[in-house]
Amino acid sequence: MEAMNFRSILCGLTLSAAAFAQQNANPLVAGSQTIYSGTKANILKSVDKVSEDLWSWRPTPDVRSFGELFAHIADGQYEFCSPVNEGKAVDKQIEKTKKSKAEVVAALKEGFAYCDAAYAKVTVANASEMIPFFGKTMARISIMDFNAGHNMEHYGNLVTYLRLNKMVPPSSQK
Repeated sequence: MEAMNFRSILCGLTLSAAAFAQQNANPLVAGSQTIYSGTKANILKSVDKVSEDLWSWRPTPDVRSFGELFAHIADGQYEFCSPVNEGKAVDKQIEKTKKSKAEVVAALKEGFAYCDAAYAKVTVANASEMIPFFGKTMARISIMDFNAGHNMEHYGNLVTYLRLNKMVPPSSQK
């Protein structure tokens, strides 16, 4: 009887340890998804602030316009999330082909939906799986974090563009 109780306790502890390890790994994936979601929200709120008459505005002739910057971000969603979604890079060439605000906003939203699907495929079990990425191999979760970093890089540009046009960026609004 004591041996049976000991085995039950040992089995319970083993299962609890496995569940604890699983729970402790989840915050890594959840944290990555949270950072991406924040970048997505700030970018989508930014595009809503930019009127049609500011769409082609650029601070200097040597940098992207508002519209080109949003199109570049849309392209990035495919470039960075496609290795996770499809196992290969996808280039939609949105920046080269979409010009109007309506076209770019639609492409941006589609791009974010595409990345949402990629994030849904990242699990605790496969987050550290090494997959091809721009001629290298990288952990699945790192590729997704690279996308969030790229989004933040260009959200920083958008913050400057918005402020130069007397608008408060979404991350600074109360």
